[in-house]
Amino acid sequence: MLTVAVLISGTGSNLRALLEAAASADFPARVVVVGADRQADGFAHAEQFGIPTFLVPFREFESREHWGEELQRQLAVWNPDLVVLSGLMRLLPASVVDAWAPRLINTHPAYLPEFPGAHGVRDALAAGATETGASVIVVDTGVDTGPILAQERVPVLADDTEHSLHERIKPVERRLLIDVVRRIATGELDLSRAGAPAPTP
Repeated sequence: MLTVAVLISGTGSNLRALLEAAASADFPARVVVVGADRQADGFAHAEQFGIPTFLVPFREFESREHWGEELQRQLAVWNPDLVVLSGLMRLLPASVVDAWAPRLINTHPAYLPEFPGAHGVRDALAAGATETGASVIVVDTGVDTGPILAQERVPVLADDTEHSLHERIKPVERRLLIDVVRRIATGELDLSRAGAPAPTP
């Protein structure tokens, strides 16, 4: 059984979807802890499912590196097989990434490498894109530059706002995330080979 830690900053909609999937007896992964960088509404989902939580408030530390050290200490207590960033609106220090990669994944509301960064949906609209998407990636020390594990296109409609487009991307993100976690748990997806060139036929 794959053990998963989830890190959030907000409402935790992806977390909720993952918790619901993991509640099924035939799902091969379990969320063992939920952490956050602020007092997040998503903690309510963890509480409902009986999942322990921890809080490492970013603003209480003098630097990103000191925050990362405490975050790493909290994660190490649980020693999960996989860490999922689920709307964590904070760049992780390189020390945390190095400690967990490639067992550290994130979702992004764009079809990477298109529109990386914190405003992927807004940037797609500003660029006049006719389609965008959702991606699940391995986290590296860049900004949404890690190996892509799964992605899917989402059309941009003529009357889309940032909110309406994001609301249509979110279900795709959730579905991709759940499938990626399942494939990691079953061994179908080998994170140690993520980003490796495909074998020559």
